[in-house]
Amino acid sequence: MKFAVIVFPGSNCDLDLYWAMKEVMGVECEYVRYDENSLVDFDGVLLPGGFSYGDYLRCGAIARFAPIMTEVIRFAEEGKPVFGTCNGFQILTETGLLPGALRKNDSLKFISKNTPIRVLNNQTTFTSEYETDEIIYLPVAHGEGNYYCDQATLAELKENNQIVFTYEGKNINGSVESIAGIINKAGNVLGMMPHPERAMEAILGSEDGKQFFASIINNFRKVTANQ
Repeated sequence: MKFAVIVFPGSNCDLDLYWAMKEVMGVECEYVRYDENSLVDFDGVLLPGGFSYGDYLRCGAIARFAPIMTEVIRFAEEGKPVFGTCNGFQILTETGLLPGALRKNDSLKFISKNTPIRVLNNQTTFTSEYETDEIIYLPVAHGEGNYYCDQATLAELKENNQIVFTYEGKNINGSVESIAGIINKAGNVLGMMPHPERAMEAILGSEDGKQFFASIINNFRKVTANQ
């Protein structure tokens, strides 16, 4: 499996995603700049957090118009796995690949800490290596992680089991229903505010991110083995 890590101006979590996939998980991974226009030969796309490309307007609002995003949308529409963390989640909502929007944290403060997360849905490409209702620990680092959607959208998310992760215990940023991550109806696009790529080593406080990326890799192998 070959992953593309999209690099936007001001990115920093692109390094974390690349390291997590190539050095820890041992799969092929390459950087793809925001101004490129091809994802040929890639099997998965990773949208990192930590960039400032147009964040002064609204997080993800400018990045969603980057040339590579046309290709990311095509990639997603073909049913291939697309994952966005933090600012990557914001871009996925701005493009319409995921419903809802991310607003400023209700505290109006930046939040950076290791956080307990509940796995609500383990029947996805991204979570099959977890148990249902398993509590995992992942870092968060965001100022606009307050997930919002209207009641009709919320009802639809629940009906289709699209709420994949929730904050356990305290709702740290004011998100509707404590939502930390959601998936699209087709099940191949997932966005979340926590950073699984920063939870790959015990020395960093958690290894709970390994199962996330193992899920993507193992599901890809199962699909290709049956083709």
